[in-house]
Amino acid sequence: MSPFILIFSLFLAPAFCDTGSQKTTPNLCSNNVSHKRRKRDWIWNQMHIKEEIDSPLPHHVGKITSSVRNSNAKYIIEGEYANTIFKVEETSGDVYAFERLDREKKAEYELTALIIDRTNNRSLERPSKFIIKVYDTNDNSPVFVQKVFNGSVPEMSPVGTSVTKVTAVDADDPTVSGHATVKYQVTKGGENFTIDDSG
Repeated sequence: MSPFILIFSLFLAPAFCDTGSQKTTPNLCSNNVSHKRRKRDWIWNQMHIKEEIDSPLPHHVGKITSSVRNSNAKYIIEGEYANTIFKVEETSGDVYAFERLDREKKAEYELTALIIDRTNNRSLERPSKFIIKVYDTNDNSPVFVQKVFNGSVPEMSPVGTSVTKVTAVDADDPTVSGHATVKYQVTKGGENFTIDDSG
């Protein structure tokens, strides 16, 4: 009786598989149709701008571009300081800064790109967020964290005895080589005291 059940099961298996494949055929067809749809994507250059640029305003930041093809398309930006500091040319997608930026005040801005049909304000593409980064220039001098540092040393101490520690900070970007590096120097009293790069 066991062999009969096994053979019976084997005969039924292809039938079940066949039924399953018949059910899934429409889905496969619909998937093929959806794959033929043209994919739309936002495309743009990396958004960045140097701080404190001396050239006349406005300063070109970058370009937002959509693959949407529509003669009535209009680019819009929203978000932090959109349409005040930052503005977009509505037909080309070129983004401009209308103020000189200071990285020490704000290092990056988050905005949203939109493209709409100017005739009915209908969105032609999903909005997409992007960030404008402000690149650092070495425009800050180091400053001491306090006006006076007091130190003392016992008399007859051996050479190399620690007297005090001073600390200065630089507001420039520490990730850019050399921009926030602080070095110390004794300008008076150097005949008796030295200072290393740690302060």
